[in-house]
Amino acid sequence: MPVPDEAALPTTERLAQVMRPPEDALGLPNVAYTGEAFFRYERDVVLARTWVGVTFADTLPERPFAQPVEFMGLPLLVVRDRHGTLRVFHNVCSHRGMKLVDSPSEVRGLITCRYHCWSYATSGELKATPHLGGVDQHHREGFDRGLHGLKPVRSALFLGILFVNLSGDAPEFETHNAALRERAQALLGSGGWARLHPGMSDACLTLSARCNWKLAVENYCEAYHLPWVHPQLNSYSRLEDHYCFLGEDFAGQGSLVYRGSEIAGVHLPRLPAWPADRLQVAEYPTLYPNVLLGFQADHAFAILLTPEAPDRTREELRILYVGDGATSEAYRACRAATLSAWRVVFEQDIPAVEQMQLGRASPGYDGGVFSPVMDAATHHFHAWMARRLSAPRHGNGAG
Repeated sequence: MPVPDEAALPTTERLAQVMRPPEDALGLPNVAYTGEAFFRYERDVVLARTWVGVTFADTLPERPFAQPVEFMGLPLLVVRDRHGTLRVFHNVCSHRGMKLVDSPSEVRGLITCRYHCWSYATSGELKATPHLGGVDQHHREGFDRGLHGLKPVRSALFLGILFVNLSGDAPEFETHNAALRERAQALLGSGGWARLHPGMSDACLTLSARCNWKLAVENYCEAYHLPWVHPQLNSYSRLEDHYCFLGEDFAGQGSLVYRGSEIAGVHLPRLPAWPADRLQVAEYPTLYPNVLLGFQADHAFAILLTPEAPDRTREELRILYVGDGATSEAYRACRAATLSAWRVVFEQDIPAVEQMQLGRASPGYDGGVFSPVMDAATHHFHAWMARRLSAPRHGNGAG
């Protein structure tokens, strides 16, 4: 990976300022939110070297299918085989580098390149090389098809989100999210994950924000903005009703006054293992770098942040309900009320993060400062980024 002009990147000294204790730290500089060269650089040296969410598995039907996904300029291909197994590959033909799949496609047999018809199985194996050795000569002595299949990308599935590790050398995903799972299981119970199901209605939302993806993370991590950005929510879930928590690869906020959805006396089903004395507790961690999660007694949600440009982010929400709460008509109104409530909250955040993005163009600001109490999670994310950006500036993290 070519290293950008050093002027396009924060210096080691500037990153060290971010990693100071929060009361003395500066935030990441403006270039981390506005620079095109920085946008590609952080992809390769930070996001590529950990586990990053790239799509929801429900975008692929339950049959052989190929789904192209672009992640920060990298063409990827998600493939489901006839057994339901999901795999991720670089979306490029091994022959002359043509983008292999350009639009979502059924797979009937093989995945075929439109340029010279080289064809691949859903496992990635190269199966056909027409006229490789001349007209009607589809094989060539010395050519090993086994060496020229699609290039795989490590992947893992969690809460319906497909994660990838582009560099191929991050710790196992189960290690990456182990501490967060352990924290969540204190509320959900070990069997709680299996009781959460995508809602058949009122379970999806997509928003677009004209801001850098990191601003969406920072905003989600803290409750400091609640009284001014979310006045309705603040009327019953006040600033003093929230707390902060930090982990190695996650941070977030919790609420002590979550109120479940109730419509005409009907409550959504609750997770049976959720502690009875903590039914009003809810937690909202960010699994670094780009997945926002919410855990409540009667539902959970996941938000995938897809960085589309230095100043543009797509936010996709999926809500998971408990047991029959996901599918029964008896709970349709409850699901609708839940989605409606979250829509209001997340739409209220959009102007805030977009105005912060506009502020990153000002020479009068270049990182700001932190409240050591109210901004602890936000600073934790800045420091997490800074440590990884401080890694030696060489090599190709995108593998």
